[in-house]
Amino acid sequence: MARTSRKAGEDRQDIYTEVTERIIREVEGGVISWVRPWKDGVGQDGLPVNAASGRRYSGINLLLLWMSASGHGYSTSRWLTYRQAAEVGGQVRRGERGTMVVYAATHTPRDELERSNESGEEPRSIPFLKRFVVFNVDQIDGLSNRMRHGEQVADAPGIARNGDLDRFVAATGADMRFGGSEAYYSRSGDYIQMPPPEAFGSAQDLFTVQAHELAHWAGAAHRLNREFGARFGDAAYMREELVAEIAAAQLSAVMGVPPVLRHAAYVQHWLLLLREDRHAIFNAARHASAAVDFLLNRARANEGAGCVQPDMGVAA
Repeated sequence: MARTSRKAGEDRQDIYTEVTERIIREVEGGVISWVRPWKDGVGQDGLPVNAASGRRYSGINLLLLWMSASGHGYSTSRWLTYRQAAEVGGQVRRGERGTMVVYAATHTPRDELERSNESGEEPRSIPFLKRFVVFNVDQIDGLSNRMRHGEQVADAPGIARNGDLDRFVAATGADMRFGGSEAYYSRSGDYIQMPPPEAFGSAQDLFTVQAHELAHWAGAAHRLNREFGARFGDAAYMREELVAEIAAAQLSAVMGVPPVLRHAAYVQHWLLLLREDRHAIFNAARHASAAVDFLLNRARANEGAGCVQPDMGVAA
């Protein structure tokens, strides 16, 4: 049992290290997966989803699949496991290499179960990551058009319309104020301050900044209760900024707005953060997806987002 637990621990460490090092290489090479998750004309269908269940991927898997879709030039970001492809009559083409994704689970050691039985206390479980492989639908022959492309909905993402963006922001219920020359979320006042709309080159430019600040807003203590950094440049501040940037990219993908990096100077801070903590990108991606879920659910509950939104379930 000890050997099994040690092997699980080594594999868990390998996954964290492997994924973090891959993202560091991408960033050092000028590719930031949460900023430009697709090439022009490629994969512009919102967030990665499992083609069989229709559920979207989240957290670190979203970044892994965005990177793979962009790097290989896939025409969509729909994915299946080998078994799922076979179950719907598809066949992964010979020689195709899949993309690694992970899922989190827990393991309760036998000695912990024995301790729990003796003491009556809840057993302590050990979290771990397990890897599995998925294939893009572009790598699979024999799929139906519906499986390959999903439901064809009129005006599904693509070019965002100004009214859609305004309705979505309003439907979140955030107190959005305009004026001045700065964009920020005020924790003490619980409002978002934005420069006037005419200060932006387009409605899409305005939305990317609003999405970033909405991610901060969603993390407030009485919402998602996410820790904020207090000072520019400190580790907690950069973690929070990384969460907001990844969340803004996801919201932009949902709304059909090409995401952009607001602060290029942050890249070096992020590299330092990722090198010092192999869990940082996993935690940031997880918190970003939680913020996106929260904002999309708020918009849906308040009626009037006026946009096509993906299923809120998370793919296994």
